[in-house]
Order: sequence, then C-alpha cells, then structure tokens
Amino acid sequence: MSLLRTRMVARDLGEPHRVSSPLELLFDLTFVAAVSQIAGRLAHATEQRHGVEAAGPFLMVFFAIWWAWMNFTWFASAYDTDDVPYRVMTLVQMAGVLVLAAGVPAAFEGDFTTVTVGYLVMRVGLVSLWLRAAIAHPEGRTTALRYAIGVSFVQVLWVSKLALPGGGPLWLFFVLVALDLSVPPIAERAGATTWHPHHIAERYGLFTIILLGESALAATNAVQGAVANGLSAHLVIIAMAGLVILFALWWIYFSEPAGDGLEERRNRSFLWGYGHYVIFAALAALGAGLEVAVGSAGEGEHHVEAGAEAVVASVGIPVAVVLVMLWALHAPVNGNVVRPESIGIAAVLVLLTAFIAPTIGVAAGLTIIAVVLVLLLVATLAREALRAPKPIATGIRH
Repeated sequence: MSLLRTRMVARDLGEPHRVSSPLELLFDLTFVAAVSQIAGRLAHATEQRHGVEAAGPFLMVFFAIWWAWMNFTWFASAYDTDDVPYRVMTLVQMAGVLVLAAGVPAAFEGDFTTVTVGYLVMRVGLVSLWLRAAIAHPEGRTTALRYAIGVSFVQVLWVSKLALPGGGPLWLFFVLVALDLSVPPIAERAGATTWHPHHIAERYGLFTIILLGESALAATNAVQGAVANGLSAHLVIIAMAGLVILFALWWIYFSEPAGDGLEERRNRSFLWGYGHYVIFAALAALGAGLEVAVGSAGEGEHHVEAGAEAVVASVGIPVAVVLVMLWALHAPVNGNVVRPESIGIAAVLVLLTAFIAPTIGVAAGLTIIAVVLVLLLVATLAREALRAPKPIATGIRH
C-alpha cells in the first residue's frame, strides 16, 4: 500500500537491490498499444511496397513514444516516491500514451494532431512531477526547475506547430526534436540527478523485452491469419527462423551488462541513453518486418505485393542496425562482450542476404539471418568461456 503523501527527495544513487516498481511495469505496458500501432502500420505499408515512405512517420511517432518513456524512466530513477500524487501523475502520462496510440493511423497519413495532443498530456504529467521535486527538494531545485521550464517551453512549440499549414515544414520537426533532446543536458549542468545506474540498465532491458514481445505478437497474428489459408512448409520455416532471430537478439543484448559501466562512467550516460532510440526503433521495425515475412508465406486474402528482396530487407536492416548499435553504445561504457569485428561481419552478411533473396526466397533468407545470429552468439559464448578465470584447484597431497 502506497503512502498518501511523502516528501519527494532524491533517491540514494547507491541504493542496493534497486529494481523496477510495479507502477513502472504497468507504465511500460501502456506503450505496448502505441508500439503495436506503429509496427502494424509500417508492416502494412511495407507489404504494399510503401515501406520507404512510411519510414518517416514511423520514426517520427516512435520518437514521441521513446522520449516520453525515457523522460519518465530517468525521473523515476531519481525521485520515485510511489505515493498517491506520484501515482496519479503517472496515470496522467499513461493516458497520454493511449491518446498518442489512437492518433497513429492519422499520423501515417500526415496528421499529427492527435499524437501531439497525447504528447502534451504526457508532458503535463511530467512537468507536474518536476515542479513537485523543485518544491520538496531544495538541493535539486535549480535542476528540477530547468527541467520543468525546458519541457514546457518545447511543448508550447510542439503545440504551436499544429497551427502552421500542413503542420509546418519537415525541418521544423528536427529542430524541435533537437530542442527536446537538449533539455536534460542543460538541466543537469545545474546539478546531476541521482539516477540509479543498475535501475536504469534494468529499465532499458525491460523495454527491450517489450519490443521483442511486440515482434513475437506481430508474427503470431500474421501466422494466425496465414494458417487460416492452410499451413505450408515456408510458413513454418519463416516462423521458426523469426523466433530464433528474436531469441538470439535477446541473448546478445543481455550479454552486454550496462549497470556497472554506467555506475563507473556516469558522464557517458547521455550517449548510452539517447543512442538506444536507434536500437528501440530498430526492434519495433523488426516486428513489422517479421509480420511482413510471415504474411508473404500466406495465400488468399492476405496478399503481400512486396518482393522477396524487400521482405527480407525489412527484417535484415533492423537486425543489422541493432547489432551495430550494441557495439557503438556499449564500447564507451563498459567495453564489448561481442567483438566488434564479429558484429561487423554478421551485420554485413545479414544485409547481403536481402540481395540474394529473390533467388533463394524469403524462408531461406530468414534462415540465413537466423544462422548468422546463432554463429555470432556461439562465437561470443566461446570467447567468454576462454576469458573466464579458471578455478583454483585445491586438494591435499598425500
């Protein structure tokens, strides 16, 4: 049972056994709907040979999803009180996520009004929490006020953008994104918040699992539709290859523990935290790609117009991006468990698979991607086994 109200002070950054709260887990679940919406829209566009055109709206909407999740996650790591006012403001942000999810279809048609409204609701909840922290925690007041003012200022610009014809020029979107991203570095100059490194690493890991789960759900829905028209060998192979791809990426991601590295190199947290946008977006796109791949094996009403090259590329490109970004983000923080040359070779092989897909087919293409990931994982495990310290033999000589 949560307290009715408690003073919002900074959490201890050295707090032992800090884990995600049940409220944070519930908060994450609201993002499932939003991610499912954008992945589904991207999949449909890819099936109709419009994947490139849909990539822009996909990345733009995903920014709003990721940025809102990230802002709350880092705030909660420093100031989570889990009392009634805190839970109510979290509920407000969850409501904003659902509004944003409802606006995804219109956003893919160029109308970002509902998405912006949902984003506004989320920011209102976040600003309220920062103002509360500023009032209750004098030591961090300047930082909290900078956050509140910065987030509010940029949000006014986002809402004002709706008044421009067609929502304004495309370059304005990138300007506002840059302003949003600049708020935390500017605010933290007044004093760093006491975010917990192991808690942050766990939160990012949990969001990764949610995105992998979305991929599994998308593939499952596609399989369900394809099975209705008859089970085929190609469908079984694609489904199994997709499962292996998801499992291998999960294994590789969690082979790179980041908690200790973030604790030792807190100054590199922005690079690590911001860079995960690319990993998360790629994982969401992977879900769309797997849905397209499964759909390509079906017959009947569900017709995929995209060719084998585009279908395999919709899976291979996100996989390659995840692999490269894992190396790029973990190297500055705590080194890499997976060797960079192995990552590079695997990423190139995965990308090349799309070019031979018209000859070998979608099922064989996904199988090759799965095999490449398995070999990368095996090589990583073998390397770790060789690096592991050997146990010291003990015994009594007679």
